[in-house]
Amino acid sequence: MRITDNITLADWELSEQFTRSSGPGGQNVNKVSTAVELRFEAERSVNLSAPVKRRLKQLAGRRWTLDGAIVIFVQETRSQARNREIARERLAALIRKAAETPKRRVTTKLPYGSKMRRLKVKKVRGEVKKLRGKIEE
Repeated sequence: MRITDNITLADWELSEQFTRSSGPGGQNVNKVSTAVELRFEAERSVNLSAPVKRRLKQLAGRRWTLDGAIVIFVQETRSQARNREIARERLAALIRKAAETPKRRVTTKLPYGSKMRRLKVKKVRGEVKKLRGKIEE
């Protein structure tokens, strides 16, 4: 399965399991296993670099299992083939997003004017609090 120009997933990294869907669908729901559970062995994948795996784990959230696999469950349509397609698209989108390197934040100097405004507000607030003290006679 091709994700980007330099990321391609091997067949052994993906496994699919089909189960019966829940919800409306009449007799079709009771007879046909249309729901798809796509499992991708992300931790063992040789095609993903360590930083990509780290970002992928963060993006996957609760879909990341303890043994380092990503599980995507789809039961949106009544068609097994379409659910399978949707699951693969979601996995590809997740990996593409993890493959993007985030831009480094460049710290900027705080403007002089904002520093002065902050100090002025602090001074005013301090004066207000000072007036709350006990009155000395």
